[in-house]
Amino acid sequence: MKLTKRGATTLTVCTLVLSMALVGCSKNTEQNQQGKGQQAQQQMPPTQVGVLVAQPQSVESTVELSGRTSAYQISDVRPQASGVILKRLFTEGSYVREGQALYELDDRTNKAAVDTAKAALLRQQANLNALRVKEGRYRQLVNTNAISKQEYDDVVAQVKLAEADVQAGQASLQNAQINLQYSTIRAPISGQTGRSSVTVGALVTANQAQALVTIQQLDPIYIDIHQSSTEMIRLRQQLSQGALGQSHNTKVKLKLEDGSIYPIEGKLAFSDASVDPATGSVTLRAIFSNPNQLLLPGMFANAQVVQGVVSNAYLIPQAAVTRTPIGQAVVMLVNAKGVVETRPVQANSVQGNNWIVTSGLNEGDKVIVDGVTKAKEGMPVQATPFAPDAGQAQPAAAPAQEKSAEETTDAPSSDAKTATSKA
Repeated sequence: MKLTKRGATTLTVCTLVLSMALVGCSKNTEQNQQGKGQQAQQQMPPTQVGVLVAQPQSVESTVELSGRTSAYQISDVRPQASGVILKRLFTEGSYVREGQALYELDDRTNKAAVDTAKAALLRQQANLNALRVKEGRYRQLVNTNAISKQEYDDVVAQVKLAEADVQAGQASLQNAQINLQYSTIRAPISGQTGRSSVTVGALVTANQAQALVTIQQLDPIYIDIHQSSTEMIRLRQQLSQGALGQSHNTKVKLKLEDGSIYPIEGKLAFSDASVDPATGSVTLRAIFSNPNQLLLPGMFANAQVVQGVVSNAYLIPQAAVTRTPIGQAVVMLVNAKGVVETRPVQANSVQGNNWIVTSGLNEGDKVIVDGVTKAKEGMPVQATPFAPDAGQAQPAAAPAQEKSAEETTDAPSSDAKTATSKA
């Protein structure tokens, strides 16, 4: 079928109009899609981060030092008299009280010594009495010149010698009685006994080198802590310069070998006045109550000692502080415009799970704690109160309208839900 010239022209015009209409529809569709994408992008909320509002406070500066426990009192029991052991009067490992009988020695020799001393004293007293009577008679005779003055003086001297003999006899008797008492060996202190080194039938001698048993008083108990002289010098310089305030808190906390915390706080007893040349350290001694005898002498432990007070410091959770490759401590903040910025800080010591920040922060700064890995310099974010886990201390004040950890991290905002539905 042949088309006329007019029909061909009409067909060409229709084809062009249809093509233009299709191109217009395509552009409109693309613009609509771009508009919807931009609108959805504008409606997506900024990243949520948990922040703490920094508040200055006085913070106790603590240091963790290693040490070992030692008995409060310790006594190596040795005999003070010689003899054969007849009885052991205590159970090994048991608790004994001061003055309690531990061993009984054969006391027959000591009893005989007491009897001998008594007899000697009686003889000396009789001699003294006779001389005193004689002296009285001579005094009368010398007054009548019946005897010479020299004879009377000799009798007076004999009386004084006899009096000295009586005193010596009394001392000998007392010494023999003391040795008889030493036949029963008693506990010099109250405490826990160890293993007995002798048995019944053993011959012991006075002041022998080997102890019969060792008694240790374990409640209270000491822990000897060692601090390097370098650290001690630094601490004293900080105190003298005013960078660190003097603390009147002498309490000490103890971390045991298994990592657990000893439930009872101790107190610092004294600091040694000299440095051990072998170790280059100073010994600090703390005293702890030990009612259940959980602590035994020789145990290793770490003691947390308060060394001073830092004024106008900030307690910031460790999760909020990062380090640069050169070791500079850095925190991320949310400024007044809701934008993330980084700031270097001075954080050289810790307290629990928090860094003690001494410079770099100002009161009211919003420190990012939750979402540090998501936040970037210059990124707009939505600051929400940081909710610490159960049992975690609140180191700084959080902004108003506190939320739980689940609401902060898991629950999406209403704007986010709206944007999602529109998208």
